[in-house]
Amino acid sequence: MQPILSRIDPRDPTFQHNVQANLLGVKQLHKHLDKAIAGGGERYTQRHLQRGKLLPRQRIDLLLDRDSPFLELCALAGLHEKGQVPGGAAVSGIGRVEGVECLITASEATVQGGAIGAIGVRKAARLSQIAEQNRLPSVQLIESAGADLPNQADIFVPGGQGFRDITRRSRDRLPTISLVFGSSTAGGAYIPGMSDYTVMVKEAAYMYLAGPPLVKMATGEIVDDETLGGADLHSKRSGVSDFLAQDEADAIRIGRELVGRLGWRKEGPAPTGPADEPLYDPHELLGIASADLKVPFEVREVLARIVDGSRFLEFKPLYGSTLVCGWAEISGYRVGILGNNGVLFSESAEKGAQFIQLCNQTDTPLLFLQNITGFMVGADAEARGIIKAGSKLINAVSNSTVPAITLMVGGSYGAGNYAMMGRAYEPRFLFTWPNHKIAVMGAEQLAGVIDLVKRQAAAKKGVPVNEEQLTMMKQMLAGKIENESSCWQATGRLFDDGVIDPRDTRTVLSLALSAVHSAPVSGTSAWGTFRH
Repeated sequence: MQPILSRIDPRDPTFQHNVQANLLGVKQLHKHLDKAIAGGGERYTQRHLQRGKLLPRQRIDLLLDRDSPFLELCALAGLHEKGQVPGGAAVSGIGRVEGVECLITASEATVQGGAIGAIGVRKAARLSQIAEQNRLPSVQLIESAGADLPNQADIFVPGGQGFRDITRRSRDRLPTISLVFGSSTAGGAYIPGMSDYTVMVKEAAYMYLAGPPLVKMATGEIVDDETLGGADLHSKRSGVSDFLAQDEADAIRIGRELVGRLGWRKEGPAPTGPADEPLYDPHELLGIASADLKVPFEVREVLARIVDGSRFLEFKPLYGSTLVCGWAEISGYRVGILGNNGVLFSESAEKGAQFIQLCNQTDTPLLFLQNITGFMVGADAEARGIIKAGSKLINAVSNSTVPAITLMVGGSYGAGNYAMMGRAYEPRFLFTWPNHKIAVMGAEQLAGVIDLVKRQAAAKKGVPVNEEQLTMMKQMLAGKIENESSCWQATGRLFDDGVIDPRDTRTVLSLALSAVHSAPVSGTSAWGTFRH
């Protein structure tokens, strides 16, 4: 394969403007991440440490192999939600333990005692999906007060899915190892209770369906934590605990040994390429990605900075040019790539559908680079069958069975989101850059549509348009859409698995590709009806 020839000029004013704007986005990303890392704040962090306990990220660091990367997932879940600390009261991601890639979740006990709220339930469901789809063992580092009782109406019913998922993963030979460092109360007690292996820390871990206050209210019995559900009780009498650890370090040691004894094997193919670095500096991605999404940019320039050796074998380069398709390797893993280079025309959509079929035929994972305003509209586009062609692409995306990873490098609007493997189509992982926006359509376009609709409605009724009222309505609506479409709102709602620094793209994609190869990689030849 020939390397991509880059044509950017770092001295170009547009490039320099993009760099400055994207650096501001990265700065904002780190500001939000710092808030998530701070957990419940200095007061609760110090109280936690004074009890002789480790913080969640410290526990994860001890659990991971030395020098293992940690791909944090959904770090900003709940961002901008009223009264929420970003992260859903948990730190979660993928890292290596005894050489095995595991999905790791650590309770954030400094945030309301690690109690799980609505966003935490949704995050847990997404993480469970990641473990199941990619065949990853799970390690839970638990210290949780259970359900956030004041908001029980939002979590009681969906929260039950977590217990179901643990047992179904166990059925499918995807074990869960729970290390209990503190309280594991009420519904939270069922997580270690349903795990394949449970370790409790002596004189620190407690597990019970109802804590001492609720027991007193329900039965009148007065009992302390240790007698009711301490580590000694569950290790010696109830049998809920499989291992009694002397302290937190000992629990983590036992957890590592348990992972090492799983005899784990990745079921997907190993890397086959040389995994050589791209020819171009990844820092240049900051100048390539448009700060103004109305300004297009060349997706091949992005590829040149993330794929091995900048090599890319392009499929149908002269046909359907607004969708770039082709093959490359990332850290030695072969991938089929689809990247937007403009609005989707009929030719682009048909080309993409054929390319997805070819990748399924050869068991090749897919990478989608989204920067899409949608499908072409208008009389000519309709006559040329844009609906038919778009349906072919969405059909292919919907029924493809090879692992897919989606990266949002710009806008994601309308049905273009669906056709390029948006969240609803279950890519294995989905990440975004800070310049990303997502909505049915842009704020200005939507306001313009409302303007036309209101004027047409007034004309039909034979009444004048209230220009002042209409202008105010459009401004309010445009502002609302602009705010809701930001990457920060999207990641807070779990529309993605995380916002990343563009310069880290190759590393993040490499870790995600390694994770998806823990499961078999197998394509399909079965598709829904293609309309011709």
